[in-house]
Amino acid sequence: MSHRFDPTLLRDYDLRGTVGRTLHAADAWALGRGFGTIIARGGGRRVAVAYDGRLSSPMLEAALVEGLVATGVDVARIGLGPTPMLYHAEMTGDVDGGIQITGSHNPADQNGFKLVKGHAPFFGTEIQAMGALCAAGDWDDGRGRVENRAMLDAYVDRLMQGFDGPACRVGWDAGNGAAGPAVECLTQLLPGEHHLLFTDIDGYFPHHHPDPSQDANLADLRALVLDKRLDFGVAFDGDGDRIGVIDGRGRAIPGDQLLGLFAQQVVKARPGAPIVADVKTSQTVFDRIAALGGQPVMWKSGHSHIKSKMKQIASPLGGETTGHIFFADDYPGYDDGLYAAVRLIRAVGEWRQSVTALVDGLPASIITPEIRISVPEARKFAVVDEVRGRLEAMGANLNLVDGVRVRAPRGWWLLRASHTEAALVVRAEADTESALAELIETLDSQLRASGIQRG
Repeated sequence: MSHRFDPTLLRDYDLRGTVGRTLHAADAWALGRGFGTIIARGGGRRVAVAYDGRLSSPMLEAALVEGLVATGVDVARIGLGPTPMLYHAEMTGDVDGGIQITGSHNPADQNGFKLVKGHAPFFGTEIQAMGALCAAGDWDDGRGRVENRAMLDAYVDRLMQGFDGPACRVGWDAGNGAAGPAVECLTQLLPGEHHLLFTDIDGYFPHHHPDPSQDANLADLRALVLDKRLDFGVAFDGDGDRIGVIDGRGRAIPGDQLLGLFAQQVVKARPGAPIVADVKTSQTVFDRIAALGGQPVMWKSGHSHIKSKMKQIASPLGGETTGHIFFADDYPGYDDGLYAAVRLIRAVGEWRQSVTALVDGLPASIITPEIRISVPEARKFAVVDEVRGRLEAMGANLNLVDGVRVRAPRGWWLLRASHTEAALVVRAEADTESALAELIETLDSQLRASGIQRG
């Protein structure tokens, strides 16, 4: 017996698809067989499994567990919770790997899997090799055992470990995602005044989509912060590994700028430390890291890529524009939106400044948001290759670490293929509005040359 995954399911840093179309229970079962076999052949014997609040997650979890135990490995069933809780279980428990079933910030009909093996992300060529193993039916047979493990209290206790922050007045928006119960427990332990929104888990996401990188999804939190005159507000994505922040004046802090704020805290303790940021990050953030005495490192977008690079170069901090923040100074280095919120409270006390004042001190930037352009899945990488080829022929100043980042005299622009959606991602930054308009026109002309119209 063998199993072939839909080729669009096996992404660069996780598995993700549309339930009933490219993702089925049979895929979850085969993933269990494939990953379980890899764990067993590496000398492992137990895998932790958790899932988010999407409607399809319990079905996929049941099939995944069935596939895992069929290889002879044991399963520690963590249950419903945020992805960082699964990371905590994998990092601290007697397990050899972990799988979180989650669609993260994607639409409600999509779902997927994030994998960890030996305290490191399982991604890229490892995912492709697992797909080949399943296609060949080359998996082990056995009968593992299943045990249920409660992990919420231990995870929240880890969030509070070493807490030395002040009493702040904070708004929290869980977006009906998997982080809700953890937010409820955490805010009971934190000093100060805390106002909670949408902490009940609901896979229909009735109030707003759980993607804090999109400003429209922060409207309820912004209204709460302004109405209650709170110090700041925090929001999380569907599986709690990303954070969005609203300051006391209702301004959203982009994820890359938030990384720049945290760099001030981390580099002070570790002068010269390498700080990793993704290719979409504002140049002002890279410049700020350097000015603080850190070593800015531009790397590929994607939580697995950032974590892997940080481990490779012993970086104590990394981040992405989407709000993934990775602390590896006094935390294990995985992305955790709730821990980022705790660190922000601690930073307010350390700096003796409000979040609003910290934002006021950030350098001004004329930059677009992250713009996504829908394109067919089979076309998106080809478009990037075509644009790169034309630019190389022109002798343009290119950074090719992830897609094409084009450096111009007065700014830069980026084109890359999304690894989570059928989309191209673009962003541009310049020193004036007119220079930004010129960069965007250059970008648009390249897209038009490949038959793509930015709508």
